[in-house]
Amino acid sequence: MIGKLDSIVLDAADFRGLAAFYGELAGWTELPEDADDDWVALRTPDGWTVAFQHAPDHTPPTWPGQEHPQQAHLDLRVPDLDEWTKRAESLGATVLARNEHWHTLSDPSGHPFDLCLKPDNPGISLMAVMLDCPDAAALAAFYAQLLGKPVTYEADGMAMIGEDGAQPLMFQQVADYNAPRWPDPAYPQQFHLDVLVDDLDAGESAVVALGATRVPSSGTTFRVFTDPADKPFCLCLNPTA
Repeated sequence: MIGKLDSIVLDAADFRGLAAFYGELAGWTELPEDADDDWVALRTPDGWTVAFQHAPDHTPPTWPGQEHPQQAHLDLRVPDLDEWTKRAESLGATVLARNEHWHTLSDPSGHPFDLCLKPDNPGISLMAVMLDCPDAAALAAFYAQLLGKPVTYEADGMAMIGEDGAQPLMFQQVADYNAPRWPDPAYPQQFHLDVLVDDLDAGESAVVALGATRVPSSGTTFRVFTDPADKPFCLCLNPTA
């Protein structure tokens, strides 16, 4: 393990509005100590941190196309698809597709997310974040080493690291994958992951050895990299280190 997953971050022009949408839909609570003029973070009941970052030139995804791809999406478990879809719609979501196992919607900023049926779920919960990529097995292997989570599922074009209920990451292979070109808003990242490390220099050496690329940034407590699928992620200095 090089670092620990800290947060999943969604870009949005109206980042406060998007945080309010997920807070109302899923009952996630704001972390006021993490808020500033460009950032709001929410905590889920089971310990995920989902943050929302101000991106004034945000270009929404055009799911399922690859002109402006989603790059990643949240999978949310619910006990009743119709009930929770109606609730999401009432808060500003738009239905994109339906089947008997999940409904795909877009949130008010255009990010697709899935409501996945689990009849014995007590309410709504965050199952996983799913990353689009050109090679699911290769990207899963990268993040397994970065985060110290084992590969727990692998099939044709799909992979998962980590155990169900322990903040797993999932990977799906997409045809004609269109990588982000951060910080170019014409090719937006949409999502990124923040990973805590105790030493930025050691963390940088380790992730570069795995195949990451350092991207210039101005932060002193974080560094920006792209993974082997060109998705940006941040190594952030652990404040308790």
